[in-house]
Amino acid sequence: MNIFYASDIVLPEIILSPEESAHCVRVLRLGTGEIVQVIDGKGGYYNAVITLPDARRCKLTVTETIEKKSLRNYSIHIAIAPTKNMERFEWFIEKSVEIGIDIITPLLCHHSERRVLKTDRLEKLIISTMKQAIIPAHPVLHELTGFKEFITKQDKNTTDLYIAHCEETDRKKLGEVCRPAKNTLVLIGPEGDFSPDEIRLATDHHFVPVSLGQNRLRTETAGIVACHTVNMCNDHSTL
Repeated sequence: MNIFYASDIVLPEIILSPEESAHCVRVLRLGTGEIVQVIDGKGGYYNAVITLPDARRCKLTVTETIEKKSLRNYSIHIAIAPTKNMERFEWFIEKSVEIGIDIITPLLCHHSERRVLKTDRLEKLIISTMKQAIIPAHPVLHELTGFKEFITKQDKNTTDLYIAHCEETDRKKLGEVCRPAKNTLVLIGPEGDFSPDEIRLATDHHFVPVSLGQNRLRTETAGIVACHTVNMCNDHSTL
């Protein structure tokens, strides 16, 4: 069944955005009376019937509210330096949303190769992936943020803080120190890694240095590994 995304729903009616409306009516050629499903990015999941197949403002009527998917008792926040090759960063966005992520913050670091980032296309990719994977909550994508500005605003009392880097210092494996049922933030650096000053600033602000394994990973791969590791830590805690 076709799935659409609508963030502002006033039951029993749903009005799709212009983009979702065009996809529904022009691309999929769905018409009056056809049944579709809708997610709202807040845990809501609905069956609905098309009542007005307008390519700019498609209207639906909810026929069934499916039991809301339970939202997690933890959050995953990956702050990551965007790669120079946008296709690689888009791959990270897509796969992290599939695996399960709550917040993504693009970081501007000393060694960053990409210093400008337009998020419109990435937002569309997030919504597309949410629909494909039936993700109950809309992940938040922040604008590109300077490293120092970002680090100094984090609160160790509400979030477990980690920085994954490649320096030969005392580091624990993320899977060994990650705690279940905790809000978790992991920093992932650019291809040239974080600078020594950035690592020092992070540790001064209570970020714990961690390793993601023996191999040196590409930025986007490191982001996926971190996301998967935190999810596995929480999945295993429920077994």
